[in-house]
Formats: sequence, C-alpha cells, structure tokens
Amino acid sequence: MANKLEASDRTEMLLNISRRVAQDESIEDIIATIIEFTTWELNAERGSLFLNDSSTNELYTRFAQGTNLREIRIHNKSGIAGSVFQSGVGEIIHDAYSDDRFNSAVDQQTGYTTKNILCTPVKTLNGVTIGSAEVLNKKSGRFTKKDLELLEAMTEQASIALQSAQFVEQMQKSRDEEKKLLDVVSEVTAEIDLPTMLSKVMGEATKMLNADRSSIFLNDPKTNELWLQIGDGLESTQIRFPNHLGIAGTVFSSGETINIPHAYADLRFNPDFDKQTGYFTRSILCVPIINKDRVILGVTQVLNKRGGPFTEEDEQRLKAFTAQISVGLENAQLFADVQNMKNYNDSILQSAASGVITLDEDEKIITCNEAGLRILNIDESEILQKPAVDFFIGENEWLMDRINKVQDEQQTDTFVDVSYQIGDETLSLNGTVAPLISMDEKKLGVMVMLEDISTEKRMKSTMSRYMDPGLADQLLKGDDNLGGEEKKATILFSDVRGFTTITEQLGAQGTVQLLNDYFSIMVDSITNQGGMLDKFIGDAIMAAFGLPFSTDDDEDRALRASIDMITKLWEWNEVRAENGLPPIDMGIGLNTDTVVSGNIGSPKRMDYTVIGDGVNLAARLESACKQYAARILVSEFTHSNLKGVYRSREIDRVIVKGKTKPVGIYEVLDFHTADTFPNVMEVLNYFKDGLEKYRLGDWDPAIKSFKEGQRLNPKDYITEMYIERCQSLKADPPKDWDGVWVMTSK
Repeated sequence: MANKLEASDRTEMLLNISRRVAQDESIEDIIATIIEFTTWELNAERGSLFLNDSSTNELYTRFAQGTNLREIRIHNKSGIAGSVFQSGVGEIIHDAYSDDRFNSAVDQQTGYTTKNILCTPVKTLNGVTIGSAEVLNKKSGRFTKKDLELLEAMTEQASIALQSAQFVEQMQKSRDEEKKLLDVVSEVTAEIDLPTMLSKVMGEATKMLNADRSSIFLNDPKTNELWLQIGDGLESTQIRFPNHLGIAGTVFSSGETINIPHAYADLRFNPDFDKQTGYFTRSILCVPIINKDRVILGVTQVLNKRGGPFTEEDEQRLKAFTAQISVGLENAQLFADVQNMKNYNDSILQSAASGVITLDEDEKIITCNEAGLRILNIDESEILQKPAVDFFIGENEWLMDRINKVQDEQQTDTFVDVSYQIGDETLSLNGTVAPLISMDEKKLGVMVMLEDISTEKRMKSTMSRYMDPGLADQLLKGDDNLGGEEKKATILFSDVRGFTTITEQLGAQGTVQLLNDYFSIMVDSITNQGGMLDKFIGDAIMAAFGLPFSTDDDEDRALRASIDMITKLWEWNEVRAENGLPPIDMGIGLNTDTVVSGNIGSPKRMDYTVIGDGVNLAARLESACKQYAARILVSEFTHSNLKGVYRSREIDRVIVKGKTKPVGIYEVLDFHTADTFPNVMEVLNYFKDGLEKYRLGDWDPAIKSFKEGQRLNPKDYITEMYIERCQSLKADPPKDWDGVWVMTSK
C-alpha cells in the first residue's frame, strides 16, 4: 500500500511519476497518468484531476472516450473539488452523501455509488493552486492523513508537467486563434454583398468571443442613424435609431470601447428591448469600427459571454477584428449604394410604359427595356449589341435617319403617329429621340422612346388589363362620362402577407413574375363572379361587385370570389411546394356600402374608381385579417345581405381606427377542409356561446366555452385570442363594458 511505503520506495514512486508525465505530450495524457498512479497507490476505485481555467473560472478535466476526446467543466466553486480548489486545503470525506457540497446527481446518472472521497489541491512547487485532484472509494479501510499527504506529493510532483502542458496548449491556442482570425478576416472581407458580409461578421464575432449573440450597427450619414440588419432572406428587416442613443450610440459618438460586465447595473443600458423580446442581457462589449482615415463607420456589439464577463483580451481581439474588416465594410457599403442606384434606375426603366432603347456613341444598341421588346415584338438577342443601321432598315429606315440627325445636331427630335412595320403588321408610334451627354459634355449616344398607339383592338386589350372589360367598351365608344354617381356596391380588398420580404429575396424580375402568376389566378376568380377589377396597389387588389352594373346578389358574388381566391391560392401553393418554393398567404376584406363611383382626375388623365367610407372599411377589414389570423373578414353590412348559407361566425364588434361607431365583423371559413379546420361546426357553436357570455361580462363561463372549442381545434387562433382577452378583462374589469373592442391600428 502506498501509505506504508518506506521513504526510499516513496521517493522512487514519485520519481517514476515525474518520468512518466514528462513523456506525456498532452494534458489529457498527463491527467490519465496521474489518475492511474493515484488510484493504484492509494488503493482506490476511481480518481479524477481538474485544472483551473482562469479565463472562465471553471475547473476542467479531459479523457479519451473511444476515438473522441471528452472535456468536462464545472464552476471552480462547485462541489468538493471546487471547494478544495478555493481553500487550497485538502480534505478527507468519509461519507460523501452526508456532505452538502457533494453532487449526488452524478451518481444517479452513472449508477456508481460514491462512499468516501480524498481531495487535495494541485499546487505548483511555489505554492500556486492550479487545480484539484480526487480519489474515490478506498477499497479497504478509510482514507487517512498519510493518504492525503501522499496524494498531495504525487500531484505536486506532476504539477510542473501540467503547468508546462497548459502553457504549450495556450500558446498553440493563441496561434490557432490568430491564424483563424486571419482566415476569417480574409473570408469576410472578400464578401462584397453587404447583408451577407454583415451576417458573416456577426457570426464570426459571436464564435470568436464565445458569446451569445452579436450585432453590427452601421452609421447612415444621410440620416445620422445607426442601422442594424435583423435576420436573413424573407425575414430580413432593418432597425434604425439616432446615432447618439443607447450604448451603441455612446460608443459611436465617443469612439471609445464600452465593456459592461453587468448590464442592468449600468444606467446607460436600456432594458426596454429585453422586455419586448424576452431576452436577458447580462454583459455587453461594444467597440467602434474605425477605418484607416480614423472615420467611425459604426460599432460592433457583443452580448453575454459564456462563463463570465468580457475580458480585456476580448476587447483587444474584437478591436483587432473590427479594424481588419473595416475596409471590407466600406467596400461592401459602397457596392450596396451603387447596386441600389443601379436597381433604382433599372426599375424605373423596366417599369416605364414606353419603350426605351439606348445606343452608344457608335450607334450600337446597348439596352432595350421590356416595353420596347414588347412593342417591337422581339427578343433581347435580336436587338442588343446590334448596329442600329442593321436593325432599323427598309420601311423603318426613317427612324435611323432621325437617330443620325440627333447624333449630329445633339437636339431632341419628336414624332407623332408614325408608321412602323413589323412583318405584316403596321404599328402607329409616338416617339422621341434624344441625345445622351455626360456631365463633362461628352457624347454618350442616343436614347429612343417609343409609345404604341396602334389600334382600337390593341387599346381595348391593354385597357382590359387594368379595368373591367365592359367599362373599357364604354370608354372606347366615346362615353367618358361614366361617373359621379352614388351606388351600392360590395368592395373587396386583398393583400399578400409578408410581401416586402418576398421581394427582397426574389429581386425585381422574380417579383414581377410572381405577381403576374398570382394576379392571373386572383383576377380570374374575381371576373368569373362578375367583379370589376378596380386597381392593383403593389401586391394588393381592389375590386368592386355591383359596378358599373349591379345585380341582386353582389354580396354573394364577392364572397364566392373570395372563397375561390383562397382555394385557388392553396392549390397554387401545392404546385409551388413541389418546385421547392415557399407558400404565399393572403387576407381579404369585404364591405357593402353606398360608394361614389366615377372618373376621377384631370382632363388629361382620368381614372375610373370608387371612393367613400365603405371602401375604407373594406381596406380596414383586410388589414384586420392579420390581427385575427383570418383570411376572409366581412362586415355586418355584407353579412346581413348574403342570400347563400356559409360557414361563418361573428368574431367581434370593433371600432376601427378613424370611426366612432362599432361594426360587427364576421369570419368566413368555407375554404377550409376537415384537415385545415377540424370539427368546424362544433367549434363555431362553442365560439358563439363564448362570445355571448363575453359580451355580458361573464368571463369564467366564456373562457369555459372558448376552451371547449379550443379542445376541438387547438390551432384556432381567434379562440385562443378570446381566452387571453377574457383572462385580461377578468383581471382588470373594464368600466361600462359594452363588448366593443377598439382597434388601434389600420
């Protein structure tokens, strides 16, 4: 036994430990050797050795598990090992379970039973504590003071090797981190797309500092705001605030780093964002991003370092990182500005109704927008990069003559109702040929603008894309006095959910294609029920039923069109899913009222449309679909005039923004299937009962009915909303309750 060794044997054993650990190259090998010696010499069943990590205040040990290396970490004040490390005094625990510091959960997880423990601090020859060592369950008898002395001697003998291995490992880690930093900087600064670069920078800063999350705030000198990009792809959005507010604003304004170990103890920290998101900020490190000209571009903010507050070393590493990536950020920002300007100009060009063709100084055709390709009935490959003299030939040579004239005289030329031949078809064109001149008065080329005014048939076809075909017929017959009368009509508003994020992902061309496909489906549903398409408002649709000609079932036609729009949308989403595309969702609002219909505008430009409070309420109902997670909402005025029977429920009486009188609103569910809305009729009955009790202020019976409906369809958001609303009203009963809800947003 080790505690009975003679002095010479003990010396030989300690020398043997020194020789063995000197041969080991890694910390885990040294730990394994020490555990082997200590458990053998002290006749124990198991052993462990923990080293302190001063950067995280943790004790850690490592051991091989198969082909993998496993590391276990505990706080350096935790358990018996942490207690001995803190005190620097070894201990003998004869009954582990009677000691409050002992964590029995480990035994419960492993099935092992710890009976007694011998634990000593691991100290260097100069008395510095660098860890703690334990041996468990002496095989015979009890651990003695001599055992403790022997364990202390053995760990002290190995401490030099442990310290050296730690130092070597730390040096290697530092080199690896430096190399990784250079690799990361190289990769990040090579990225020219600003959102992608920001995402990479935030990800690498988070990993580099072992933090919970990080943010990059860039300064917008045009608005004096710091802006932050949140999320990627469809979920991407920007948060902006004045560049002097908050901790980020303080760092940007001062150019000084701020390191806050305890956020809620610092008066500069604003906890409102934590309250909104449910996130808890513990520690903050925020450094300015400064370029080579000492201009502050923004700040990098890192939150919640794991294992404790951010250190001075963390500050230096983050400063070095932001200094390296500042040039890349400037380049990416410049590229983004140029790209935005290009996209802006391209969007204007492509959205222009007139054909636009540009030629360079050598009269080679450089660009032709979509309208130009359509008017000339050609593909890009047939016109781009072609000499204009080879394209405008034969009967169309007159246009080449005008181009040459403008090129020579540098004066704009216009033409009206001129014939242009395309195969067997003759177009009538209005147009302009204008010189292109640089800022320093150099000739850049020529721009040709074309407007097709060909035939009544073409005009009717074009007009029918923007208005009801019957209305177009009346206009083409010369009856342009179509409006200024009050008529009862049912107004339909629809809107795509999350359209802004969709456009950011698809780009201009993809967005146009998506809208074309979407509108084709939706407009068919409207026109098939006799509706009049009033206008497209971005991704929104405004339509009217009962204009310009009314029927006795306009309300039902509008509702049938709405149900068909949702049904067709879901069918289209199945096709999109097969092609790996995300689904599209939408909301629809219907309202029936007396509206004013007619031509609105000036003598030069008129638009047939409808206006009035009834139109506004339909728009409000479409917007309210978001609040109620509904897809079709109709007003009480539409619902009371329906002649058909539909699966619907009254969901609220509300005062919409801008109004003083309450309006009943109904949700229509006929587009649902048994899978998308199970037990629909039973749920509607329970909901109706709950709504009646809710309006009487009987909160508990109302909650009971709503929960019965929720049990039948747990995904019914409106039921869940009313349960929460009842609970809130029960906790804080309103005065003069009338069952009316006031909407605070449009």
